[in-house]
Amino acid sequence: MSDRGQLFVIAAPSGTGKTSLVKALMQRQPQLRFSVSYTTRKPRPNEIDGRDYHFVTREAFHDMVAAGEFLEHAQVFDNFYGTGVKAVRDALTAGQNLLLEIDWQGARQVRERLPEGRSIFILPPSREALEQRLRARSTDSDEVIRRRLQDSVTELSHWHEFDHVVINDQFEHALAQLEAIVQNHPVVASPGSPQIQALAARLLA
Repeated sequence: MSDRGQLFVIAAPSGTGKTSLVKALMQRQPQLRFSVSYTTRKPRPNEIDGRDYHFVTREAFHDMVAAGEFLEHAQVFDNFYGTGVKAVRDALTAGQNLLLEIDWQGARQVRERLPEGRSIFILPPSREALEQRLRARSTDSDEVIRRRLQDSVTELSHWHEFDHVVINDQFEHALAQLEAIVQNHPVVASPGSPQIQALAARLLA
């Protein structure tokens, strides 16, 4: 029996409530360790370097790419994001269960390099809800929000690539589904669900 840890990858478009769900999941499942990504974007209010992200310059980020220090990396809007490969491999080897909060591009790279990981995609209940959540955040301009909504269609189109799909309509229900997935309950939040397939079709229409 292997004592190797389990890797969970969570992805979603901006505005789906992914970060709030991840924080709540970490509180409920203290055995999970959160992998802190690197980013070139500026910190938002209340974000702390080393806790929420490792905030680095573009030059430092590109040096890390050239040195092969990322498990995955991607450009999202005007910024770059990446996951340090050594921290992930060390955590899994030590038997720790690790959670990555990344985008679909990064999730695809992780699947190629660590196919044993399990991937989860979070869907909003509607396009209207997505826009409301982005505006309620009050951290982005109208122009940025419009771009995020346009780009969300591209992100949403990759939902079927994931092992599990969770709809964040009711927060507690979505959180319970995430918790069931990390506890290895069988057949939870399957992409083959008629409900999920119907919602994805509406979101992409």
